[in-house]
Amino acid sequence: MKVILTEVVKFLGEPGEVKEVANGYARNYLLPRKMAVAATPGAMKQIDQRKATETRRIAKAEDDNRSLASTIEQTTLHIKARVGTGGRLYGSVTSIDIAKALSDQLGQEIDRRKVELDENLHQVGTYQVPVRLVGRLVPKVNVIVEPDEASALVAVPTVTASTTQVEATNEATTTEQTVTPEEDVTAAATDVEPVAEAPAE
Repeated sequence: MKVILTEVVKFLGEPGEVKEVANGYARNYLLPRKMAVAATPGAMKQIDQRKATETRRIAKAEDDNRSLASTIEQTTLHIKARVGTGGRLYGSVTSIDIAKALSDQLGQEIDRRKVELDENLHQVGTYQVPVRLVGRLVPKVNVIVEPDEASALVAVPTVTASTTQVEATNEATTTEQTVTPEEDVTAAATDVEPVAEAPAE
């Protein structure tokens, strides 16, 4: 049986698509739940009209947004984040962060759902992130993720502990090498060999 989907049906299709399905599946599941309608000649004609209207709408929207798309292509966003060892972020940069930064820089609201980020950014670096404005109009904005001021000012690990250890070592060495005058005399006396006595005549 041919049906026209009226909403997204998992593993089957998108709204407006015409699908051939089993009669039982259509009558017992899709049609009662209003997830599809029978593909009658009248319904098919309506679908064709809707598709033509939607195509014209998208084409006009693309024309209206070409200037914005060009601006986005030439835009570079600098997003600062807290950075740890190896350039890895504490947390991540999300589509919400990118949409906000882009909106602020353009002075025009960009919906976060238009930012097509496969996964959040977890590393410093330069990225090209697609922004789907409408239809096939998908400019890419340059995003540079860099350390924030706090991360940039992180000091080299302190050497205080090492210095203390060196001082303690030097002190111990000095203690081991220091002897008292009495000990020095005793040592010297110990080192002197006894003089042999002359035989009596």
